[in-house]
Amino acid sequence: RVTPLAFEARYQEEWQELERLLDRILGRKKSVAKEPVSGERVAALYRRACEHLALARARAYPAYLLDRLERLTGDAHQVIYQQRELGTSAVARFFTADFPAAVRAHARYVWLATALLGLPAVIVGVLVYLRPELVLSVVDAQTAASFEEMYSSASEAVGRTRDAGGDWVMFGYYIRNNIGIAFQCFAGGLFAGLGSIFFLLYNGAVFGAVAGYLTEHDLGPTFYSFVVTHGAFELTAIVLSGAAGLRLGHALLAPGRRTRLQSLVLAAREAVVLVYGFTAMLFVAAAVEAFWSSARWLPPTLKYGVAAVCWVAVLAYLSRQGRRAN
Repeated sequence: RVTPLAFEARYQEEWQELERLLDRILGRKKSVAKEPVSGERVAALYRRACEHLALARARAYPAYLLDRLERLTGDAHQVIYQQRELGTSAVARFFTADFPAAVRAHARYVWLATALLGLPAVIVGVLVYLRPELVLSVVDAQTAASFEEMYSSASEAVGRTRDAGGDWVMFGYYIRNNIGIAFQCFAGGLFAGLGSIFFLLYNGAVFGAVAGYLTEHDLGPTFYSFVVTHGAFELTAIVLSGAAGLRLGHALLAPGRRTRLQSLVLAAREAVVLVYGFTAMLFVAAAVEAFWSSARWLPPTLKYGVAAVCWVAVLAYLSRQGRRAN
């Protein structure tokens, strides 16, 4: 385990450099340097400082070290997100660096949210597969019957009832539905994280119950070929929304030396990057679900192949993208 002193010594130069750049930008100290401040360098150091702050919190380092990193990242966040230019360059920088870096900085919340969504899905799915009547403990009989209809061979488009609208109508429906679920997982964090935990567990249980029920009724191939591609974006986005909510809940439960309101404001500033990112992922998921997943003319093998590419791309993007900039 790295000691606080060793940790501070290792990254001291980066923090001091970021402090000097922020002082110049904010005009807090006079500087004789004439060369312009590099926005890319400030953004890179900011992302590094966010990761260092997450590590320091996870390792319960002393308060003085946490205070310094929180103040440093707070100032950098203000400079980057309130003073940076708008346009395509800002959007590109967000998706190529800021968003994946924020996901890695919140890794412990992401892993916890993954477990809260995934474990109920697996457990409930197996139980419902073994005893199909248990599906009524999660959804009502009418809902279970509607899922059978949506994934039956008689359905014109996979995953839709006969009275469902066209692709564009379903695109709008999926956006509204997905964002509603994600907002519940995120905003639930304001209830000391309990709301986020509940909605992650609930949605995992519902997904598992439906999967187990349809698998037992020999509709698994149709169901899995439908959800597997857009699931790379949708399920990941729901996990990230839950992670952002858990970050808010943790800030309320363990504010440290700040007031709960101050801690919550700081957590919201950090989590907002995740919010922007998972919202974009939900739009992608809705488009794939409406125009690709529901198409019956596409062979399942092709859907599984494209799904594999999507899953690998999403996971690689979140875990590796932007590291060189650091």
